[in-house]
Order: sequence, then C-alpha cells, then structure tokens
Amino acid sequence: MNPLTPCSACPLRKTGAFSANSEAEIEFIQAIKQRQIPMQAGQGIVREGNTSSTLYTLLSGWAFRYRTLSDGRRQIFNFLLPGDFIGLQHQLGQASPHGVEALTDVSLCVFPNERLWDIYRSHPGLGFDITWLCAHEELIVDENLLSVGRRSAAERIAMLLIHLYKRAESVGLGGPDGVPFPLIQQHIADALGLSLVHTNKTLKRLQAMGLYTLGNGWLKLTNPAAMARLADYYALPLRARPLI
Repeated sequence: MNPLTPCSACPLRKTGAFSANSEAEIEFIQAIKQRQIPMQAGQGIVREGNTSSTLYTLLSGWAFRYRTLSDGRRQIFNFLLPGDFIGLQHQLGQASPHGVEALTDVSLCVFPNERLWDIYRSHPGLGFDITWLCAHEELIVDENLLSVGRRSAAERIAMLLIHLYKRAESVGLGGPDGVPFPLIQQHIADALGLSLVHTNKTLKRLQAMGLYTLGNGWLKLTNPAAMARLADYYALPLRARPLI
C-alpha cells in the first residue's frame, strides 16, 4: 500500500462500512496526520507500561489489544481490524496498562495525541465520532466478557467466529472463500479464557458439525444460522462507523 495515501483517497472509505466526512473534516484529518508507517506481524504498536505520544488508525492488517500477568499468562481484550482507532483505551500521557500487537503485517496512520484537543475544539462532529468509537469498543469488550463469564466453550468460539467474520466482511475483506483469519488457536484461547487443549477440541467439534471451514488462513461459515443459534447471537442492524 502506498505509504503516502491521502486521506481523501483512503481505500477504507470505499468499502461502505464508514460514515462520510465533509471535505473540511477530511482536510483536517490530513493536516493532523503525521505519517503512515508499516509494522511487521508480532511487533508492538503500544507496549505495556510505556507512555505513548501517538494515536493510530489501523489502515490495513489485523492487531489485538491485550494485557499480560506477571507469570506470562495473557488476556486478549479485542481484535482490531482496518478502520479501528488505537490509543484512547488508556489515559493520555500515562503509562499504558495494556499492549497492542500487530497480528499480521499492518499499515498505520499516525496522529500526535496532543492534537486530540484540536479535534474537539475545531470539529466537534469528529470529536463525537471519537467518543462513539470508544463506546463501540467498550460494547465489543462487554460482549467478550459475557462470553468468558457465561457462555460454554462451544458458544464462546461460535460467538468469536461470527463476530470476526462479520467485522472482516464489513470492511471489504470477504470473498468466495470467506474472510482472512490470521488467528492461531493460542489467540482464540487467550481471548476466551480457555486452555489450548480445550480450544483445539472445541474447534474440531464445531468443524465436524459442519458449522465452518478453516484452511490456508481463510474462515468460511458454512452454516451461519446454526452457528448463530449456538452462540445465542442476534445481529443488530449494521450502521456506518466513523473513520478518523
């Protein structure tokens, strides 16, 4: 991807997943954008315990937000897909209690966090968009908490597969073979509070039931209705999301 992609030609705006911005808003976003950087899979975008002076929009690729215990056990809070905004999940100017890691090779739009106040002052509509994005991520984390607290292993995995499938499809990543799915079983286990052995057995059982196929890094839901019933999943009408 061109490292100098102008905001007015952002490929994410062509997917239909994001709400439209005025020309003045796009020009403002372009003005506060510092640069565009690539990162390789496994690199830390935000490091636990570090203070960061930047905010990011994930332009391409997948990432995840997590926290690690002293003995190395890890809880993944959320998986991040193109269009997601990174850096507002902790107090600005303070050490981050969590980390964000690139799950695949990614491209990031970089913004200085001190310009956040200019957004609220100059373009309150964009300020509302940022508030909405924060609230939306909290809903995603709440759903994950419900899964970990109350759903069975099969229900948890079914919910995660449906959720990520629909998110990937909404940003134009879908195709005849399904959607790209770069997670390994350890990521699933860390997100859902399951052991690796239990995760492996449950994935095999759901696949044997004919609910999904997964191969060569692509996920396809072969019986989405049955998967939704298993997960107790009821889709809400999709609305266009803000894009910063």
